[in-house]
Amino acid sequence: MFAYSIKTHGELQPGLSQEWLLTNGIGSFSGSTVVGCNTRRYHSLLCAATMPPVGRVVTLSRVGELLKFDGSDVAHELSVNQFGGTFHPRGDRYLRMFHLGDMAQWDYQIEDVKIIKQLQLLKDRNTIGLRYLIHPGQHTRIEMQLMPFVAMRDFHALRHVEPNLFYVNSAEKQVSIAQGATTLYLQSDKGHFVPGQDWWRGHFYAIEAERGQDNTEDLFLPGRFTFQITEPTTITIWASTEPTGTLDWDSALQEQHLAAEKCSTVSVTIQKLNRAANDFIVARKNPDGTPGVTVIAGYPWFSDWGRDTMIALPGLFLTTGRFAEAAKVLSLFAAYVSEGMIPNRFDDYTNETSYNTVDASLWFIHACFEYLKHSKDSKLFEEMLLPACRAIVAGYSKGTRFGIKLDPADGLITQGDATTQLTWMDAKCGNVAFTPRQGKPVEINALWYNALELLGENQLANQVQKSFVKAFWISPFRGLCDGVDGVNRDMRIRPNQIFAVSLPHSPLNAEQQHAVVEVVRRELLTPYGLRTLAASDPQYQPKYTGDPFSRDRAYHNGTIWPWLIGPFLDAYLRVNNSSAVAMAQAKAWLQPLLNAMEIHGCIGQISEIYEAEAPHRPVGCFAQAWSVSEVLRIAANLGL
Repeated sequence: MFAYSIKTHGELQPGLSQEWLLTNGIGSFSGSTVVGCNTRRYHSLLCAATMPPVGRVVTLSRVGELLKFDGSDVAHELSVNQFGGTFHPRGDRYLRMFHLGDMAQWDYQIEDVKIIKQLQLLKDRNTIGLRYLIHPGQHTRIEMQLMPFVAMRDFHALRHVEPNLFYVNSAEKQVSIAQGATTLYLQSDKGHFVPGQDWWRGHFYAIEAERGQDNTEDLFLPGRFTFQITEPTTITIWASTEPTGTLDWDSALQEQHLAAEKCSTVSVTIQKLNRAANDFIVARKNPDGTPGVTVIAGYPWFSDWGRDTMIALPGLFLTTGRFAEAAKVLSLFAAYVSEGMIPNRFDDYTNETSYNTVDASLWFIHACFEYLKHSKDSKLFEEMLLPACRAIVAGYSKGTRFGIKLDPADGLITQGDATTQLTWMDAKCGNVAFTPRQGKPVEINALWYNALELLGENQLANQVQKSFVKAFWISPFRGLCDGVDGVNRDMRIRPNQIFAVSLPHSPLNAEQQHAVVEVVRRELLTPYGLRTLAASDPQYQPKYTGDPFSRDRAYHNGTIWPWLIGPFLDAYLRVNNSSAVAMAQAKAWLQPLLNAMEIHGCIGQISEIYEAEAPHRPVGCFAQAWSVSEVLRIAANLGL
């Protein structure tokens, strides 16, 4: 059942820096730190997707647990909260083990009293189950109080004291809390609910403070569930945005087991990566109202994006054999090709399309051909995907939005201006673009050449191949420049050049491919992926911290992106003919990211980014789709 088991030592660290995540296939999630202290505004026991997979609302922020033994006034609390610089209470002192799999579990011991707390997030429902297994040891009576703290707000916002904000309705074993269009229902199978409305002020979220954001919140307490325990007892509380009715713990959990059983024949490493990949694949209605599938780009704050979906699709769907779902994703985007572009997103509320990238459409072509290769579904490919791919090439050749067009002088794709950020390196704060890449970016034209070869556009592909080398090649020591804008070449050493080797069709000869791989290895490779800028560059940023301006400045100027380990290892294996020595080296380079899934960041996941300098702290989103996707894809290719 459990993929990860972590021994704790009765201390705040490292559990305060380690996070956990449970998802349910419709965009809802549960997540916090291993010790149970919420350090982000996004941490909660139930962040409900009220318009799946979006419209996310933090409902039940946390539950406080208080125990008294044999009539004593001394209270033992399992919770951990931070108020300013003070942590109270200190339930970490009682925590012995944390486990994560289909559910999350905490093992506590207070004297000879043992408490196991379990949490499961129900599949396809905005519902959690919270179960406590209490063994009283030699104590004759234990009084237990469970205190539900609610926020009932948009997951990007924060809650503060506001009189008469909530409508509370309670009965013997249940309570409902309504605010606006959302109601949270809580129901216990034992004990009784004691009303007593209160606000607990000043919860401090340390990660929000580090990110230069508002960082304190007040939480509402509607009352307490109370229990009298004289023998080994199991208590279950359900929390949901809909009346729960009768729920069975084991039956609900069994649905989570079924997905795990499907991949039981693969290695433990691939099983864990499959589990991580599953968190990002969610249901969503298509714009026409039909059932669809999409990819959450990252937890806790991203929704679904076209570029991220196309890059992540081979690992998330094809490596895992989820061809029917991949077909739904690709068919949706194929149906919305416009002027040679796929949407980068569908609006969360109106489903209106946004077309604002130069690379998403080219990654779509790559994903379509990967789908054909893995699924052998020639019918869908010929009837729907191939025409969409050809429409993209036609649109780029003719010219489309944001100045995206073929330059007739050399066949290369040019795009954008100083005010647009159309590539994946798109950080911008206010009017400041931190990685301006107008003109002809190297990876865009590597993708363009690859697309032309895949589609059999031989004459144009031959022109692009010659033009590519002439435009981007510098030398065996420097590899390729990052972009060309008129007569100016961007000579910064960035990882984008690796795609000229990693994609199925490369415009470079064998010696040039070797040179590019060596430059990237020498200047950008770290244990957790590739840096986005060489450390020798004056714009290099070693840390990712501070206010939005500081973080955006560092986002693509040194910060490490794990997803880039995929194309790097593809390229490395290619130039070394996937020899036994190269395979062993590739496994060694991938292993730190696999180890990280059990050590730091979000347990069982892979972070969006890492800081550029050791110890390479995980930052950004604690779980990122393309990070997991590329590690999974490469791990499977390496036979791990």
